[in-house]
Amino acid sequence: MDATRQSETASTRNVTNVERRSDREVAVTRWFDAPARLVFEAWSRPDLFKRWWAPKSMGMTLHSCEMDVRTGGRYRLGFGDGMDFFGTYLEVTPPSRIVWTNDEGGENASITTVTLTEENGKTLLVMSELFPSKDALDADGGGAADATHETFGQLDELLLELAAE
Repeated sequence: MDATRQSETASTRNVTNVERRSDREVAVTRWFDAPARLVFEAWSRPDLFKRWWAPKSMGMTLHSCEMDVRTGGRYRLGFGDGMDFFGTYLEVTPPSRIVWTNDEGGENASITTVTLTEENGKTLLVMSELFPSKDALDADGGGAADATHETFGQLDELLLELAAE
């Protein structure tokens, strides 16, 4: 089966679910047909992260990607024209958990937690974004959750490629 066909099959089977868990939290869940170590690599290696994080349909390009993925390390994602996302890794536990701040939000900054749970060679990803208040979440419009349908499809494609190597 060619990579495109595998990607279509995986995308159909692995649905991205977005739910508002509380007045302050949005969570995204999704299965990936890859072991947790590969999913973790895609989240923690800048060369891989750049290949899937920006939604292609939005015409955005991730120009720079600095990631020191360790507890206390920092990251900065540059999209150009002063549009940067940056923060600090609060907790990094390979290959199962990454927690970081989204400092570009100022006083409304959220904290994102990604957990990876492997079962039978597949990985359940849960990404939670916790805001300091209901107003902060409402003002943000739900965080990055809206784009995850597309970006996680792009991640599926990358994971197929990595698994084939």
